[in-house]
Amino acid sequence: MKFTLHSQTTAPEASKPIIEQVEKTYGFFPNLYAVFAESPVAISTYLHISGQLKAHGALTPQEQQIAMLAVSETNNCDYCVAAHSMMASLNQVPKETIQQLREGGNPSDLKQAALVHFAQVVMEHRGWVPENEQEAFLAAGYTTRHALDVLAILALKTLSNYTNHLAKTPLDSAFESHRWSKREHAGTACECAS
Repeated sequence: MKFTLHSQTTAPEASKPIIEQVEKTYGFFPNLYAVFAESPVAISTYLHISGQLKAHGALTPQEQQIAMLAVSETNNCDYCVAAHSMMASLNQVPKETIQQLREGGNPSDLKQAALVHFAQVVMEHRGWVPENEQEAFLAAGYTTRHALDVLAILALKTLSNYTNHLAKTPLDSAFESHRWSKREHAGTACECAS
């Protein structure tokens, strides 16, 4: 398959208002959205879930970025690991935590580590999370609302990670300092702000 990086001039009509909204939000039009623009359903779904998490999520912005980064690393998504490394940094996630996640590890903070572990267990068990894992998540200070937010993040990252795998989405220059590849650069530090 060959995917198009769309712009306002090439995208389907239903995607054009969303492109404008994304450009206003980010100051540029990220390549992931340029791929999504082919499908008004894909681009609007991604933007809607992102917006709902930001506006109504029970997880803090830091926790959301930690979960998104961990899921993207687990899914081996070069593009999203780079993008969420930058977003995590902008949301005051410590540089050490970002690096631990980029290397496939857990944060030093026990509550954050429980969040990462829960997201990975949900993925591993396809939602059939063992009782002891559910109890561990709750014991770490999370609730069923947080668990459902993790599922929303998994839906969001499945959409973006798999799109990037299929489309081989090129990394935007805005994310270049956070470039990552499990195959080539595992264990190397990015220039993430602390």
